Formats: sequence, structure tokens, C-alpha cells
Amino acid sequence: MTARDGPQDRYKGVWLIFFVLGLGTLLPWNFFMTAREYFISRLADLEEIGRFLNETGGTAFPLSYLQSMFDNFMTLCAMVPLLIFTCLNSFIHQRIPQQIRISGSLVAIGLVFLVTAIMVKVAMEPLPFFIFTMISIVFINSFGAILQSSLFGLAGLLPASYTAPIMSGQGLAGTFAALAMIISIAIGTEQPESFIGYFTTACVAIMLAIFSYILLPHMDFFRYYSMKDKTEYHVYNAELETKRDLIKKAALLVFLPADEPNGMEQNNSKIIPIHNPDEKPSVITIFKKLWVMAVSVCLVFTVTIGVFPSITAKVSTVLGEGNRWGLYFIPVSCFLLFNVFDWTGRSLTALFTWPGKDSCLLPVMVALRVIFIPLFMLCNVQPRDYLPVVFSHDAWYIIFMIFFSISNGYLASLCMCFGPKKVLAHEAETAGAVMAFFLSLGLALGAAVSFLFRILI
Repeated sequence: MTARDGPQDRYKGVWLIFFVLGLGTLLPWNFFMTAREYFISRLADLEEIGRFLNETGGTAFPLSYLQSMFDNFMTLCAMVPLLIFTCLNSFIHQRIPQQIRISGSLVAIGLVFLVTAIMVKVAMEPLPFFIFTMISIVFINSFGAILQSSLFGLAGLLPASYTAPIMSGQGLAGTFAALAMIISIAIGTEQPESFIGYFTTACVAIMLAIFSYILLPHMDFFRYYSMKDKTEYHVYNAELETKRDLIKKAALLVFLPADEPNGMEQNNSKIIPIHNPDEKPSVITIFKKLWVMAVSVCLVFTVTIGVFPSITAKVSTVLGEGNRWGLYFIPVSCFLLFNVFDWTGRSLTALFTWPGKDSCLLPVMVALRVIFIPLFMLCNVQPRDYLPVVFSHDAWYIIFMIFFSISNGYLASLCMCFGPKKVLAHEAETAGAVMAFFLSLGLALGAAVSFLFRILI
């Protein structure tokens, strides 16, 4: 085996580790959202319910203020820290070792879920429990942002196809959450104690991710690519001892001699850039190289979160009135369908990566996804005030959802794979962090514009 060839990823070990790490990145948060009914049930004002029963004798209890505002505050406490800490990681990753950022974030998220599982058995008033829940959401998404950014940065050191398992693992996490939601509906209302299983399952997934990350440095394939840049520097530094002063300034270009009479191959000369591994790459310089991929992944998630689930989850079925399909329509056609085909799209990048990273077709395909916004707005979204219903049948909604979700997964994964490959090897980790920031920016922008889209309907 030559240094140029590099070792092989035996049994796809490194690929599987990145898949597990991707799964561990979003699985905790998805399980947290799956337990939404548990949180809302614990925010009920028992005194207000008792007074309502005495006055009216009804059975449909009114929601308290904390219950009615839970989703809004949950979104706010999730998106703002996610964006802020993803941005911060673009800079602190040069100062804090990657091992501390990844393992520390996993341990912190695991501890939050362990405490959350314990709190299931602890009685609390609605307001303190609400504050505790929101603080937990802030912590999960803050450390989750650092974990996700660091993970994409780490994958940027490897071949482009190794970002795909992260995206695929994240897609599978959403599928698990959707299945958990459907199972909850199938078995009926659960006792609060049963939610201990949700949170402990997330803890197990985090422990599996930590174990996988511990194994990663022991894989020859990963060690080769993670140290390749520094190794090349030291090899050429030894060969060019007389020019160390130029190497330290990262300004030396070494031209390999050829068999031409003049000592230099004129047409096929190979240029190998040598840089100082201690030099910190500029975020601005890196962004100028990959801005097309960064803006593209931002637009992908802006469109997706702009309508999912704020609009897609409010579509009513025309086939399910008075039967079980009406109960399962949104969990199956919206959440499960989206996550399954999103995962499919993400996984397809492991088989092929078309169009290429320098193709103009990729940003065009990303821009064309904007068409899904009016398509879903013209479905049977209820209630509505302004727009007519054009696509009332369930089949239209399902067809739109399939293409919407598979394009989200495939195009987002392509952008995340190609971004770090638009820069030099020693800039790849920073490039991965920058791409993760724009992914989070797309999520935040999508959450913001979703309010506007809903008002227009």
C-alpha cells in the first residue's frame, strides 16, 4: 500500500461509526419532541380544571396559557441556541480540541436526558416544570449544535462520501420519532411513567454514540485521513530543510522535476502546495470558496422548515372523516412519509453524487424546490381565509410530500458532502463547521417565514 493510495475502510467501519454519530446527533431531540404530550399534560392547571368542572360539568378541558404556548416557546428555545452555538463553533473549533467538543457535547446531552427521565417521577408545579423543560431544550440544542458542527467538520477531513452517513443517520432519527408517535396513537393514552422509556432510550443511543466515537481514532482509515495533511507537511519539510523559512510562511510551491531536457515538465507539471499546519484558516476566506454550497443548503432547509410542519401538519384529509384514517393521516402522510423519504434521499448520496460539486445544476435544483411552498399552501390546509383549495384529494398531498422529502434529503446531503471539498485539505474541518452553520441558519429562517406562509393561507 502506498501513501497515495491510503488504507481501505475495512467492513465500512468508519462509515458505520459516522452513521451512529449522525443518529446520536438528532435522535435525542426527536425523542424529546415525541414526548410532547407528556410535557403538555404536566403543564395542566389542576385548579383551573376543577373550577371549570364545577361551573360547566363539561369534559373538554381548556388549555392553560403554558400549554397553549408550549410549542411556540419550544421552537424559540430550540432554534435560537442552535443558530448561536453553531455560529460560535465556527470560531471556537480552532481553539477547543475536537475530542472535547464532540465527547463533551454527547455527555452533556446524555446527562440532560438522564435528569429528564428522573423528573418523570418528581412532582412539580406547572410553572417550575415549564421553566425546567425550556432550560433542558436550550441545553440540548446548544450542545447539539456544537456536536453537529464538529461532526460535519470531522467528516470534512475524509472523502466526500463520509458526510452522507451523518445525514442518513439524522434522517433515521426522524423516522424513529415518527414511528414512536404512531405507536403512541395505536396503544392509546399512556401513563406519564411510561415516558421514562423514551428518555432512557435516548440515553442508550447517546452511550452508543460515545462508544463509537471512542473507537474512531483506532481505525486506520480515519487516522490516515485525519493526519494526512500534517504528515505531508512533515515529509516535505524534511525534504526541503533549506527552505524552512518559506514553508513556515505557507507560501512555498514545489514543482516536481520531469524528464524534459530543461528539467521542468511544461505541460503536465504537478504543483503541490505546502502549508503550515499550525496556521489557522480564515473563516471568511473559506466561505468565499464554498458560498454556493453554503447558500444552497441554507435555502434547502428554509423551504423545508417554511412549510413543514407548520403548514403540512394542518392539511385535512377528505377520506378520513369518521374513520381511523383521519386519526393516522397526519402522523403517517406527513411525519412518517417525510422522514422515510428524507432518509432515503440522504442515503442515496452514498450510491451516487449527481450533479457534481462544480455543476451549476445543483443550485438550480435547490432553487426549484421553492415550488413546494405554493403547492402545499394550495392543499386542503384548514382553517384558511384567503387562498382557494386546488389540491384537495389526499393523493396530491402524498405525492407532493414524497418529492418534497426525498429532494430535501438528497440535495441537502449533496451540499454538505461537497462543501468541504471546495477548499484545501487543511481547511476542510473549518469548512464543515461553516456548512453546519448555514444549515442551522436555514432552519431558523424557515421557522421565521413559516409564520408568514401560514398567515397568507
